Amino acid sequence: MSEPEKNTVLSDLNIKVNKLINRFEEQKGIIDSYIKKERDWKSLKFKFTKKIDLLTEELSELKAEKGKDE
Repeated sequence: MSEPEKNTVLSDLNIKVNKLINRFEEQKGIIDSYIKKERDWKSLKFKFTKKIDLLTEELSELKAEKGKDE
């Protein structure tokens, strides 16, 4: 291979590697965003489940008190 051919091959390879790196960064951003949303959703689900359990317990207590009063 002559020197200009080597430079062309290396230049093409450099361009392809840069495209792959850019695509990786894009995909990484998408995945990180998805993971953050998933963690937020799980956190909210946990909070809501806890709140529902507390309200269910309060309702049971109120029903028990009402049963005693009657």
